[in-house]
Amino acid sequence: MRVRTSAAVAVIVAALAVPVASPVAASAAEGRPGDIVAVSPSAFHPLPGQPTGTRAWKIHYRSTTADGVPNTVSGTVIVPQDGRPGPRPLVTYAVGTVGMGDSCAPSNNLPYGTAMEANLIQQLTLRGWAVVVTDYEGLGTPGVHTYTVGPSAGRAVLDAARAATRLPEAGLSADTPVGIMGYSQGGQASSWAAELQGSYAPELKVKGTATGGVPADLLEVADFNDGSYGSGLVFMAAAGQDAAFPELRLDSYLNPAGRALVAGMKEKCVAIDAIAGSFKRISDLTTRNPLEQPDWQARLNQSRLGRTAPAAPVYQYHALGDELIPYAVGRGLRSQWCAKGADVEWQTIWVGEHVSGVITHSPAAGNWLADRFAGRPTHPDC
Repeated sequence: MRVRTSAAVAVIVAALAVPVASPVAASAAEGRPGDIVAVSPSAFHPLPGQPTGTRAWKIHYRSTTADGVPNTVSGTVIVPQDGRPGPRPLVTYAVGTVGMGDSCAPSNNLPYGTAMEANLIQQLTLRGWAVVVTDYEGLGTPGVHTYTVGPSAGRAVLDAARAATRLPEAGLSADTPVGIMGYSQGGQASSWAAELQGSYAPELKVKGTATGGVPADLLEVADFNDGSYGSGLVFMAAAGQDAAFPELRLDSYLNPAGRALVAGMKEKCVAIDAIAGSFKRISDLTTRNPLEQPDWQARLNQSRLGRTAPAAPVYQYHALGDELIPYAVGRGLRSQWCAKGADVEWQTIWVGEHVSGVITHSPAAGNWLADRFAGRPTHPDC
């Protein structure tokens, strides 16, 4: 399986040791999803040393796995220090693919200016909005990152918003207006957050979700990428599914070359993983194809989007020339949401491909969220 989500070309610079205060521990054994387990001061720099006029904190907070088991996820809360009186909006931001090694986690790179989407996050803080960035399950915390497991990612995004509103230092509250934003892997996570919010986190004051390059159907995306430029991430995603559901027994399908590739992916970041696995077919690295097995198909279909209409409006965008996530997959999700009565505004990115789409369309997505925070009417085009 695989989804080659995210800006898969940037090289993440290895982080140096962070001079951070000791975490203030809270109880991890009891509490609600979104409760803070630990917090410590951090920093936010889009480039090394670049000032941003913000305060930041690294948090560990309670969330829920795909199977409904409580877990702990890490993330970063960023708040502009702009003298703004009164409440400010909060965006819970889902990053695209960074890799599976703990060193790739956004919270380990945002303090140093080495996080891939930090300049896009800065566009939000410059609007005066607070931002919380989840690391997702198993990325920067014990265990293997459950890459592309949609329900886990969606809950991590929603619980990050809960945690930010419960962090006293951030100056937010339960009534804070919330936006959800993400592209690629982050598009899957933000779309899952949008679908889950009404049942999982109905108390959040979600005003809208801006989501792009969404890998809404993992089986279709895996088939599209088998043997292609981004094919290594098929195996990265298989490792993520196997981490969430060990009964899938990924190792039993891999040949020695496949085991070596997947083992390396669990320790490295996306630039290396993409190069190591490019232009390989599933048949090159397996003794039999797991995607043909009913148990794998069932688990992958659990991450398929489009079954539930988001409770809040959605702005969805996709590049016509996307070489990683087929345009038809994005359009299919839009059609499914529309059929269920969702408030969806669709935008085609006519020029560009997967990675450029998140960069060129980020301002438009931010403008759409600004309209939601201002209470302006939506313009659904179903």
